[in-house]
Amino acid sequence: MRLLTQLIALNRARQLKRQLRDIQQSIQGLSRQNRLRLGTLALREIGQATRCDFPHLYGTPPEERYLPWGQGTEIGYARARSENVEVAIRGIALWLAVAYHETKDARLGGLQTVYRQLMRQLRELKDMRQGSTGDVAASWMKDAAAA
Repeated sequence: MRLLTQLIALNRARQLKRQLRDIQQSIQGLSRQNRLRLGTLALREIGQATRCDFPHLYGTPPEERYLPWGQGTEIGYARARSENVEVAIRGIALWLAVAYHETKDARLGGLQTVYRQLMRQLRELKDMRQGSTGDVAASWMKDAAAA
């Protein structure tokens, strides 16, 4: 059983790595203003997911709560590939939030790697925001309180 669990986790880590690579390319394709908006929206999505009973299932329809993992990353990934910039930004933010909660307490190496890469991407968005607003900690705390 342990081998099967590790195999499933390895497959999921591979899937999330591939999606993260595409998400990062989508983020790089956004304008500076849209990346700033994305940083704020991602923080809000992470905060809203935190308020759920099961944050890693954020964005998953209630009837699909018993799957091995939620559908939030799939929904966010599909939206992130949209030609409409607003839909894409919202999809990227959803994907970042769900993937963050899904991988943050991971014990297996592949998922920990995804978590570190994800945190690096979130840090870049945060640093970009710092350059435009000055005091990042106060700004992000204010945004978190608003979320």
